[in-house]
Amino acid sequence: MFTRLSSKSIFLILSILIIGMSMSGLQKSKEADLVLMNGKIVTVDKTKPEAQALAVSGDLIVAVGSNEEIKPYITQETKVIDLEGKLAIPGFIDAHGHFTGLGRSKMVLNFMEVKNWDEVIEMTKEAVNKAKPGEWIFGRGWHQEKWDKTPEPNIDGLPFHHSLSKVSPDNPVLFSHASGHASFANAKAMELAGITKDTRDPPGGEIVKDSEGNPVGAFRETAQRLLRKASNDYLESRTPEEIRVEQLRGIELAVLECLANGVTSFHDAGSSFETIDLFKKVAEEGKLGIRLWVMIRDSNERLKERLSEYKIIGLANNHLTARAIKRSLDGALGPHGAWLLKPYEDLPSSSGLNTSTIESVKETARIAIMNDFQLCVHAIGDRANRETLNIFEEAFKAHPDKKDLRWRNEHSQHLHSDDIPRFGQLGVIASMQGIHCTSDAPYVIKRLGKERAEEGAYVWQKLMKSGAVICNGTDVPVEYIDPIACFHATVTRKLKDGTVFYPDQRMSRQEALRSYTLNGAYAAFQEDILGSLTPGKLADITILSKDIMTVPDDEILEAEVVCTIVGGKVCYKK
Repeated sequence: MFTRLSSKSIFLILSILIIGMSMSGLQKSKEADLVLMNGKIVTVDKTKPEAQALAVSGDLIVAVGSNEEIKPYITQETKVIDLEGKLAIPGFIDAHGHFTGLGRSKMVLNFMEVKNWDEVIEMTKEAVNKAKPGEWIFGRGWHQEKWDKTPEPNIDGLPFHHSLSKVSPDNPVLFSHASGHASFANAKAMELAGITKDTRDPPGGEIVKDSEGNPVGAFRETAQRLLRKASNDYLESRTPEEIRVEQLRGIELAVLECLANGVTSFHDAGSSFETIDLFKKVAEEGKLGIRLWVMIRDSNERLKERLSEYKIIGLANNHLTARAIKRSLDGALGPHGAWLLKPYEDLPSSSGLNTSTIESVKETARIAIMNDFQLCVHAIGDRANRETLNIFEEAFKAHPDKKDLRWRNEHSQHLHSDDIPRFGQLGVIASMQGIHCTSDAPYVIKRLGKERAEEGAYVWQKLMKSGAVICNGTDVPVEYIDPIACFHATVTRKLKDGTVFYPDQRMSRQEALRSYTLNGAYAAFQEDILGSLTPGKLADITILSKDIMTVPDDEILEAEVVCTIVGGKVCYKK
């Protein structure tokens, strides 16, 4: 027998059921997989700047607060990390680096710490003793401006190849400059590449030659491509399996290096479609241990053909995104490759090198804006920066319907005062590297003179006052992927000799941390999921041994990464 219920009874029963379901959901939401307790948590979230604890469920942050507020989230299954007063911050976002370059740098000779050319020769000699005749020897990281003595003979501080060729007569040698904007080759490498005194400079490049017109072994900017075919022929002579193994090993090494340095997201400054295919495979297999955001670097012709197939947003649980295009307008300041409005102070015969035509980059801008891709242009010299802003402004005016484009000027190192306000006016992101400032400072004034250096070298405060967003990074492997050193450079601008490079342009510690976290997320259209320790965002967290927000300046460099968490999983622990 059924009893007829009144509408009031039905409403009461439904209310009880709804409340019960809500309570069940609330109880479920309070079950955390990971909890951090007893720490100083700097969130980079203005609504709650600091906390003691946070809770993670799955790969998301579910709560941030005091120890007492977070304790209810702990169950028998919850992993609890006692911070013991240590600092936890959003995972560092390296907003400009070269991911495969980072991996490769761990598999070749490393000249980052050599004191002079003699040490390069000695390291080469040791490598030759271990190599087979005909085997190419690769290396990177040399920088003639950082050596303790100038090699003799030299041109513009660059050595001649003869001493190198003497220790490597049967092995081709190719060594990249620390900036990546110059290379040095021995006689065997130049022989295989067909380079003689009659070989002409390519557009945007220079073969450095002696007074008699003989190549000394140094190749600036696009001239490096003259060596590339010979070295690529060698690399491609290996079996497909050998090539694949090396590529995968490079990715693995890059991931490990990022995690060990507290980097949870990495903006890759230029990879081909083929390399992105490899990233996709690794990501889909669950082996891309960080979040990789990629700028596509390929010819305009190939971009037109394939770009529509390669807009990748948040693949493999937000581990791979490709939504930007990379171009370059000039080289680097160290090898006199930065494109300047006026000649170099220490090389009056040169104003640097324009490495891509303005028209070709304008065409890339058209391709990018029509396909809703960001455009990221490498620009270091004041002329390159002005031309980049001109290209951006022209594209924006031609498409007034396109809003919030977040196009990026990669490096923005040396600016004319007239161009600084344009970053804020145009909404152009200045993607800069704090560590470049202190690394380059010893020769910036020599290259540019005091007036230009003070006016526009690494002018972070001037750019921020214009309304520009600055994101930070290392340009690894040009510099080490060390966010602590980069953070220190950003807040102190202190050189090794104790001098400070235009201190009025230093960032505060809050500004510097934001540039390395939330601003990096913004520069990638990822601020809704990354960059701050906010409930609902991905649980990417870096734990440090020292409080870099409060310790004396010199103690910042003593801080170490204790733990790196990506998506709520501990991926690195010291």
